[in-house]
Amino acid sequence: MRTHTLAGPATQAPGTLPAREHLPVSETGRPVLDVVIPVYNEEKDLEPCVRRLHAHLRRTFPYGFRVTVADNASTDATPALAAALAAELSEVRSVRLEQKGRGRALRTVWSASDAPVLAYMDVDLSTDLNALLPLVAPLISGHSDLAIGSRLARSSRVVRGPKREFISRAYNLILRGSLAARFSDAQCGFKAIRRDVAERLLPMVEDTGWFFDTEMLVLAERAGLRIHEVPVDWVDDPDSTVHLVRTATDDLKGVWRVGRALATGSLPLDRLARPFGDDPRDRDLTGVPGGLARQLVGFCVVGVLSTLFYLALYSLFRLGAGAQIANAAALLVSAVANTAANRRLTFGVRGRDRAVRHQAQGLVVFAIGLALTSGSLAALGAATGDPAHSTELAVLVVANLAATVLRFLLFRLWVFPERRHPTGADR
Repeated sequence: MRTHTLAGPATQAPGTLPAREHLPVSETGRPVLDVVIPVYNEEKDLEPCVRRLHAHLRRTFPYGFRVTVADNASTDATPALAAALAAELSEVRSVRLEQKGRGRALRTVWSASDAPVLAYMDVDLSTDLNALLPLVAPLISGHSDLAIGSRLARSSRVVRGPKREFISRAYNLILRGSLAARFSDAQCGFKAIRRDVAERLLPMVEDTGWFFDTEMLVLAERAGLRIHEVPVDWVDDPDSTVHLVRTATDDLKGVWRVGRALATGSLPLDRLARPFGDDPRDRDLTGVPGGLARQLVGFCVVGVLSTLFYLALYSLFRLGAGAQIANAAALLVSAVANTAANRRLTFGVRGRDRAVRHQAQGLVVFAIGLALTSGSLAALGAATGDPAHSTELAVLVVANLAATVLRFLLFRLWVFPERRHPTGADR
């Protein structure tokens, strides 16, 4: 078995994550797994939960572990019980926060933890603990970046009321429809993440409450990180203190906020990019264009939509202007929209950095294409005097095909070139 540290390779590009590697199995002095249990006024369930989890990990988990009780400003005996458990059990510790919020607790404890794999579960232990090792194994092996328990997988066995079942499925449908989420269960309180990913991802997550892990998953998925799903057996806790209406309202607000941020490209998701595998040959592929096939598909889709947009604009402008003016105005507006769409969708450039420069370069590319098509028509007229309409169309088709190929090459090589980083650069 290969065992490596978490340090990235020397060829790692600045601002990106290192390749995933198998975590060390023989290192002493720190746990491999830190399981966080966020609690608020849980004096009834805390002790049996911690003892059951601790016993399960000691019996079944082959690596060092830690259980961290994260108390969110409890006003009952929860802090005292957590401190007593930490004093009795060497693998248990307690952390006190003076503000409420599950997301705040997870961010605080995960950010300070030295364990390379970070997990959390709800204090009611609704999820069968036999799913814990399958949850974290893909993170330890280097296969995945995050892992979640899913109550909606085909092989999951779930016992809960129709109200919670409806809310959970409706919420996941909303995520799929609005944020194009592909993971199946955002709300299951049974998740894990690699610490190297958490260090980059957590600062981007704004929510401090129940929407925290949904936001984390959406951003991770959009960044191209691998999310492993584990079917779980799950039994609903009838004494749950979660306020469903308030939680649902906060979640919908979070969906709107995250959707707006993704649409405007304001999140630096490129900081979460992963290279291929742990084979050194996969980390420095020279002379191979990155994502050429995907860029060609994106360019063609944007081109079709831009053409439809141009035709609609031309028809609108033609109502109050001559053909030449309407054509020029429609081409100009559609060229700006085309550059913006290709910038975001085809070449994956996010944020406002260099946006004005890209638009200016896009207009230059547009002018070159316009000169090519106009020049072809002028040359045809000079050669034949009065060409047939079918001949003009044939010349325009050929000229536009040449202009399209030229535009793609100029976009790829000049306007949105792939950024190269020197090897061994600091992150």
